[in-house]
Amino acid sequence: MAILVLNATPGQIAILRAADLVPGFLIGLVAGVFIDRLRRRPLMIAADLGRALLLGSIPLVAFTSHARIEQLYLVALLASLLTVFFDVAEQSYIPAVVGRDRLLDANSKLTATQSIAEVGGFGIAGWLVQLFTAPIAIAIDAVTFVVSAVFVATIRTPEPPPEPRTQPRGVWREMIEGLSALRADASLRAIGISVAAFECSFGIVGTVYSLYALRELGFMPGLLGLVYAVGGVSSLLAAVLAGRLTRRFGVGPTMIGGLALATIGALFMPLARGAGLVALLLLLAQQVVGDGGATIYEINETSLRQAIAPAALLGRINAGIRVAALGATLLGTVAGAVLAQTAGYRPALVFGALVMFAGALVIVRSPVGRRRA
Repeated sequence: MAILVLNATPGQIAILRAADLVPGFLIGLVAGVFIDRLRRRPLMIAADLGRALLLGSIPLVAFTSHARIEQLYLVALLASLLTVFFDVAEQSYIPAVVGRDRLLDANSKLTATQSIAEVGGFGIAGWLVQLFTAPIAIAIDAVTFVVSAVFVATIRTPEPPPEPRTQPRGVWREMIEGLSALRADASLRAIGISVAAFECSFGIVGTVYSLYALRELGFMPGLLGLVYAVGGVSSLLAAVLAGRLTRRFGVGPTMIGGLALATIGALFMPLARGAGLVALLLLLAQQVVGDGGATIYEINETSLRQAIAPAALLGRINAGIRVAALGATLLGTVAGAVLAQTAGYRPALVFGALVMFAGALVIVRSPVGRRRA
């Protein structure tokens, strides 16, 4: 909507992405404290309903011909705040639903369903934008959050109550407790740094990619949506294979391999020229190789983190890693915008790939790289 309806510049795209990232960076640690204090499922439902209302406001205003980029900034800011609570609560809720011995299998299945949604979502979204305009696509997106809230509400697995606190403790003290646990464990620390590198790369590439594909190469939104959908198919296959690969090669080597594939995939993008067949195949290759590798890494990273973090601190540890990731994504967003405007789209994409590779090197040099299970 920002690019096609409001003619946003690279700088405005960077501000929009920053508005999506800043809340998590500023309040993520506080969210972790409250998620460790409260039951997770009601928080997830409330966050879904809040995001539905926020997104629904965009088409309402657009239909009155008063759409402005400032509204997108505000919605992105507030929706991001709710997303922080939902995502950290979800990651902390999963071990209570399935138990720690089934985390890899559970996360693989969850990622598989997300990949199916990516295939349908991106494929449908591109054509919705092209045929019915971006506000209509956003209106449908708002409805999907209501559907999510309904399904989360149907979960019947009992959630253990939060660990009782023997004496009152301040939010600041509990935040420090979670960060100290994250820093003290070499494996958790390496996971946090690699996630930050991964998300920084995503921030760089995410800021540049749509502008590069639509303006530099000249692809239409519908075709670009289908390219994204291929990435969903790749992620689905990777999710199905993740458990088998991990059992054969070990969790550490599989994480390294996933990041290496994601790096190779990212390097396909700057090789494209024009909106021809070769360029399309290069973008498709990035989706097949890069998205598959990233999915394998994320499943193992999330499962390992959930398995080794103390249960009473899981919300704060998840929040700490998320804050680091959001800060890195914010840095990558700014770097991507600056590089795109000064050096061009292709150098920015190459730099983003190199940052991804740095995350793999962190795992190689840590205890995680040698971890089998």
